[in-house]
Amino acid sequence: MTLKRQVTLDEVAERAGVSRSAASRVINNAPHVSRAKREAVQRAVSDLGYVPNATARALATQQVGAVVLAISSDNPQIFADPFFAEIAVGVGSVLEETELELILQLATSERGQTRLEQMLRTRQADGVMLMSMHGDDPLAQIAEKSDVPVVFGGMPVNFAPQYYVDADNRGGARLATEHLVATGRRRIATITGRMDEGAGTARYKGYQEALAVAGLDARRVAYGDFSEEGGGRGMAQLLAEYPDLDAVFVGSDQMAIGAMRVLKDSGRTIPGDVSVVGFNDVVLARHTEPPLSTVSQPIQSLGREMARMLLALIAGESPTPLILPTRLVQRSSS
Repeated sequence: MTLKRQVTLDEVAERAGVSRSAASRVINNAPHVSRAKREAVQRAVSDLGYVPNATARALATQQVGAVVLAISSDNPQIFADPFFAEIAVGVGSVLEETELELILQLATSERGQTRLEQMLRTRQADGVMLMSMHGDDPLAQIAEKSDVPVVFGGMPVNFAPQYYVDADNRGGARLATEHLVATGRRRIATITGRMDEGAGTARYKGYQEALAVAGLDARRVAYGDFSEEGGGRGMAQLLAEYPDLDAVFVGSDQMAIGAMRVLKDSGRTIPGDVSVVGFNDVVLARHTEPPLSTVSQPIQSLGREMARMLLALIAGESPTPLILPTRLVQRSSS
């Protein structure tokens, strides 16, 4: 007697034309799957005679009591960055009301990515929150292949995830630039964040849109990386290329701090010679000299909403993506 070979989940996914994780979610009756994918997987299961492994299915629905906050970075100091520190506080404030532990994971290096992939493949976590995706980041593919719920903090550049929490980066950048125009500035530069990140590109677009409406030139651009050092380098470049600039919108407060240092070293006064506006409204923005005008986004709320969305997915719900509002905070630097 010849035993019939058992059909695998990968074969079901291939027949249905979906990812392995989508096929798994259908088979485990998770609600956060589109109708078209669900029907395709069900047809594949019927056509192939797939029978779920009872042990594997039990493991797939068993909670292990931990979730991951993974940052696409290989710098251990990133969690000391005021932005990510506040994100972690927001996430932790929600999780402390549950039995779930929070695992912080750096995942840019090959070692970090392998560690995260193994953690998800072996279900050492009930869900993952991904932040700071760069371009075609392999973390997104790792998450898509996994069977655990995934929430993105911020929109990636190259695709739109199903579940995400973000801030209105584009609108906030418009507010900042419109404010500089309203104060009489006409030679307005910008130092962007990373252009392979959603926040960096969205804030740059907001700057461009505001200057286009005002009929002003948007060519004074330096490309930064969201770090204080990057802001300093960007400001030095702008001063060399456009020494007559009278304002700068900087894509993050950390970069703005570096930019202000370079402006002072060059003998420029703030805001007399050059007005400066940042983005994020981290605590340090209130203590610069002069205090930094900035776009405030609810950073801790961003972390809290990411955690709440992930908890909803773990519970089998289908939450709605969120875009949180931003607002201008005017201080003495502009």
